[in-house]
Amino acid sequence: ALICGILCVIIHGVIGRSWAMLFASGGFQVKLYDIEQQQIRNALENIRKEMKLLEQAGSLKGSLSVEEQLSLISGCPNIQEAVEGAMHIQECVPEDLELKKKIFAQLDSIIDDRVILSSSTSCLMPSKLFAGLVHVKQCIVAHPVNPPYYIPLVELVPHPETAPTTVDRTHALMKKIGQCPMRVQKEVAGFVLNRLQYAIISEAWRLVEEGIVSPSDLDLVMSEGLGMRYAFIGPLETMHLNAEGMLSYCDRYSEGIKHVLQTFGPIPEFSRATAEKVNQDMCMKVPDDPEHLAARRQWRDECLMRLAKLKSQVQPQ
Repeated sequence: ALICGILCVIIHGVIGRSWAMLFASGGFQVKLYDIEQQQIRNALENIRKEMKLLEQAGSLKGSLSVEEQLSLISGCPNIQEAVEGAMHIQECVPEDLELKKKIFAQLDSIIDDRVILSSSTSCLMPSKLFAGLVHVKQCIVAHPVNPPYYIPLVELVPHPETAPTTVDRTHALMKKIGQCPMRVQKEVAGFVLNRLQYAIISEAWRLVEEGIVSPSDLDLVMSEGLGMRYAFIGPLETMHLNAEGMLSYCDRYSEGIKHVLQTFGPIPEFSRATAEKVNQDMCMKVPDDPEHLAARRQWRDECLMRLAKLKSQVQPQ
């Protein structure tokens, strides 16, 4: 099997397992570490099951066989051993600033000047996460989108002192394992994906709360309308294509857009009453017990897998 370097994943739950599978699909040797041995055993078992299912579905990533990929992933009982020889360390513990800082302080004291320290955080700012570390130039946030095995985007968010080579190396690694990295040029709350997502959630909530549209019809606007378009091109390219280029679009539509934007309400309170109304509608489609939710998530992941396959066939590379 092709081994291009050693990566260490500090695991917790689905994200840690997904990273391990993605790195192994690129031919990298992966060492898993967790403070609890049982977590490592569980992760290895889950990864094996998941990769076997992916192979059966014809959706296993990379050019190596499932057994070759699995042979690249192992567990490590102590952190010192886990990071030995690593070129990239991906932290995946829960979203708790103090816990993450503690782990990075520990890693900071045992790594050399070559290894990249990367966090999977979805909301913690690099300036807070990596504050005071000796190896701050080697630190970066690489935020994946759940579920990472099926959604390729990774947001790369540097600390103000992160070295450009750290960003370049992480970008190259993500490309190598088939992910789609993008650079956030300076940190901002929510990074980019969640800022866009929250803008949509906010307006969706207001439209439902004001009785303009039912929750299920609101979702149709995205799944059968905007979402279909945005699965292939983004909002800026959409503007560019919906007129004779961007300048023509702005000349034509900017006044109308500003007029509509001025009618947007304040940030919603996400009141209990509206939440219950929305929940009632959602539960008619997907009851909120663990079994129905898990089945629907599995269906979603299969759809994403098929979409990813389609995109790889039709996208100009």
